[in-house]
Amino acid sequence: MNVQLRIGTADDAAAVHQLIACNVANGHLLPRTEDEIALHIERFVVAACDGELVGCGELAPLSADVAEVRSLVVDEQWRGRGTGAALVSAISERGRALGFLTLSAFTHQPSHFVRLGFSIVPHAWVPEKIAHDCAGCALFRKCGQYAVSLALRPGAGLRLIDVSAAPRVAAARRASVERLRLPEEATVSERIPA
Repeated sequence: MNVQLRIGTADDAAAVHQLIACNVANGHLLPRTEDEIALHIERFVVAACDGELVGCGELAPLSADVAEVRSLVVDEQWRGRGTGAALVSAISERGRALGFLTLSAFTHQPSHFVRLGFSIVPHAWVPEKIAHDCAGCALFRKCGQYAVSLALRPGAGLRLIDVSAAPRVAAARRASVERLRLPEEATVSERIPA
């Protein structure tokens, strides 16, 4: 049995919705309506075998430069055969072809993405995702997901502002802080009550 990858079509919307709905209960996917999926079906890469949909994933734009792997799922019977990795690779190639600089994902299992070249990053490095989905979510800051990202162009990716560290200088002694001093003439036995 050979799995074929292709761009989703209007005829795939119900099957994509079913794949996602069957995996929402485990808490690893956000629920999606069939209408929403149908509206964005051309963003999906689907995996099919003998006419049956066995996996899907969406290339969802978050900004002009950043896209997200969203609603990535493989039917339970097809897991462990490389279908998920093939979907992520196809989504990455599509993102690169469409001009995105960075591909991100939020996942409970980052090792799957790390094996494909993604890096685990702080959530704050993907502010587009936080603004788009996370801020209004009931599980915001409690979902347990990891943010991962992949640079789609050499030298591209999420960058932090370059902040050069200022040289460390010891603070001067503050006059308002008094030092505790023991009387020098008192012996240890005098200071400790019997």
